[in-house]
Amino acid sequence: MDIPEPGVYGRGELDFGRLFKLVVARVSDGSCGAAAFFLGIVKRRGRGEVGVEKLFMESYEEHANRALKRICDEVMAEYSLKFVGIWHLVGMLDVGEPVVFVAAAGESRDEVFRGLRTAVERYKREPALFKKEVYIDGTEKWLEGA
Repeated sequence: MDIPEPGVYGRGELDFGRLFKLVVARVSDGSCGAAAFFLGIVKRRGRGEVGVEKLFMESYEEHANRALKRICDEVMAEYSLKFVGIWHLVGMLDVGEPVVFVAAAGESRDEVFRGLRTAVERYKREPALFKKEVYIDGTEKWLEGA
């Protein structure tokens, strides 16, 4: 099966474990010496004083999908990588649930690690992704930066 296009997906639309296996299969042709992955998870400690109960992610989907694809293409070119992918979930997510999966693969671990870090930092700033923390006391707060 083909790897889904980088972009935003609703909760339950992607299985990150399966996605990991698809990426490994794609880069196991002998052209890559390294692959690295980042899994972002909803954490209890947020930016507020009170613990997080849930995280609501929303996007301007058309813009976010274009931006995530552009980031993948540019990081792949900048670090001479064979593969870069970013998949971000939207919707209401519980603490402990994965929210984003980033993959990078190439010939050298140095380029792969640097490319992965760049992709992670850029997805936090560039796509139209919006995050609201829902706290255990029932209050909520929209935050800047995914």
